[in-house]
Amino acid sequence: MGQILVGTCSWTDRALVGSGWYPPGRRDAEGRLRHYAERFPVVEVDASYYALPSERNSRLWAERTPDGFVFDVKAFSLLTGHPTRQAVMPDGLPAEHRDPAVLDEVWARFAAGIEPLREAGRLGSVLFQFPPWFRPGQRAETFLRECAERTEGRQLAVEFRHPSWWEPGQAEATGALLTRHGMAAVAVDMTRTLPSSVPPVTPVTSPGLSVVRFHGRSTAWGTGSKEDRFRYAYDEDELAEWLPRVRRLAERTEQVHVLFNNCCGDAAVRAAETMARLLDGDPQAAPVRLPRARSAPDAPPTPGPRPTPARSSSSSSSRRGAG
Repeated sequence: MGQILVGTCSWTDRALVGSGWYPPGRRDAEGRLRHYAERFPVVEVDASYYALPSERNSRLWAERTPDGFVFDVKAFSLLTGHPTRQAVMPDGLPAEHRDPAVLDEVWARFAAGIEPLREAGRLGSVLFQFPPWFRPGQRAETFLRECAERTEGRQLAVEFRHPSWWEPGQAEATGALLTRHGMAAVAVDMTRTLPSSVPPVTPVTSPGLSVVRFHGRSTAWGTGSKEDRFRYAYDEDELAEWLPRVRRLAERTEQVHVLFNNCCGDAAVRAAETMARLLDGDPQAAPVRLPRARSAPDAPPTPGPRPTPARSSSSSSSRRGAG
């Protein structure tokens, strides 16, 4: 039975920070991460979708988390074909994902930015979340092959946003494509009533990892504001539906990452706590829990360099887009 790691898709989301989940004394950049890492063994970095990650922040994240904790890092928007703001491009490079020279430079900087996590054993996977217009076909297959070549030696997880990838008649070919490149398929939970809804399939395409991302079941998905899209509180019965699926994934992979993306207020951390509790009651699929940090909750921060709270890469994840 593989390990099951439960966490959320952000620890710095503005709504979470304002919800009161972080206690007094743990509300600065360092305190938030230490508090989170005492309660969950995995987190997704979504700030790296909006701006290239920095080596300095990655090094600090590694220093502030215990052994066994891992970060799944979301690929920068340009690398997945999403629109990218010119303001976040390095050194004035154009935001053009079809220019080979630009891509080479951005890929190199992205890899360098997360290298401290990999060196510290904290890098779980790199998440490639593709846009809804990324559909099956030769162009997409070529793009995936290039991604695999550029990220050799790192575990990739792939989430498709167009449902055709997992429809009958295509699902088998999709699974074979990801397996060929060693990419972990991302299973999703979302509303199932929209034409754009991705079915809750759970293929295993990598022996090392499976990922399940819970987006919430808001019917405003794809049309409403950020708050509308992610405002959803899972109840216990909805989470219990996934227990047998998560167990089957753990039987076939070394690790399963169960991540909650319904980041509105404290809904994601509460859902993750509930899922961990439900798994605790299932001895065949109990989640991994890390030991508590030895420092007191209100202990002073560890001396050393710190990012500027308002502008650090770890703080920018409050600007959520595709999710």
